[in-house]
Amino acid sequence: MNSPAMINRQMTIYEWTMLLGLSVLWGGSFFFNGIAVRELPALTVVVCRVAIAAVILILALKIAGAAIPRGKAVWTAFFGMGFLNNVLPFTLIVWGQTHIASGIASILNASTPLFTVIVAHALTNDEKMSAGRLVGVLVGFVGVATIIGGAVMTSGRMTIVAQIACVAASISYALAGVFGRRFRSLGVQPLATAAGQVTASSIMLLPVMLIVDRPWTLAVPGASVVGALIGVATLSTALGYVLYFRILATAGATNLLLVTLMIPVSAVLLGAVFLHETLQPRHFLGMVLIGLGLATIDGRPWNSIKGRSREACPRGATDLTGGDGI
Repeated sequence: MNSPAMINRQMTIYEWTMLLGLSVLWGGSFFFNGIAVRELPALTVVVCRVAIAAVILILALKIAGAAIPRGKAVWTAFFGMGFLNNVLPFTLIVWGQTHIASGIASILNASTPLFTVIVAHALTNDEKMSAGRLVGVLVGFVGVATIIGGAVMTSGRMTIVAQIACVAASISYALAGVFGRRFRSLGVQPLATAAGQVTASSIMLLPVMLIVDRPWTLAVPGASVVGALIGVATLSTALGYVLYFRILATAGATNLLLVTLMIPVSAVLLGAVFLHETLQPRHFLGMVLIGLGLATIDGRPWNSIKGRSREACPRGATDLTGGDGI
């Protein structure tokens, strides 16, 4: 198991860069899903996503001269991770997007870090909740609520159920973030972990999809839907999970799941650029609050400011902001 020094720490610039890239890839998944669900049922979209990703990642392993590890313990972990990180949340979110906009789904998904802090505190020894971390997550969640505005709660029953489904997906992601830590102790590399979990997810979902959706009865999807399926499988899933497990191995579950606070920013910007959606003032305010939340959880910006303040006002000097000021 990772030591506390490796988990409860500020992330490096390299890890933050990977996290930013992952947020763009996963923000794009809501965009791709929004296109795909126009013509295909939810389970079919999810199966195409994980199955195509599994083929890509298995080929990548072969090119790298590696293979998915064998053994009961490893494959039990793959199926557990596949269920918590793919089967359940993907299905809930894609189904939710048949009733709510992709931007709203991505914003609701940003509740994941709040649940992750709670789950990690309860189930791990080295990712205990701190006051600063909790405050940061709450500030970020206020930013999410600001982006949503009041429109979310003014819809019909199915819309509310769809919103609850997306929140339930966030809880599943939080559990997956903690569950996935075991792959490091099992000695499974990030690429093999990504390939194993999407393969396990495909095995679980394929029979259900064939029974429920009966895909042979569906109309052939258009080019835009096929392109969306390829995009969500190759970019948001195959490449995304390679980054996911690499960050998880070094930065821990709580730091990793900060990505879901960043996803709404990517999703909203993608919608504005490609779908010509208009950004409202609350979207910009929400993005600022999300950034403040991330900074509070990471701690580095505030520590840097404190360090500069101490350098500018050494011990014994008059503090112009205190009682001795003008």
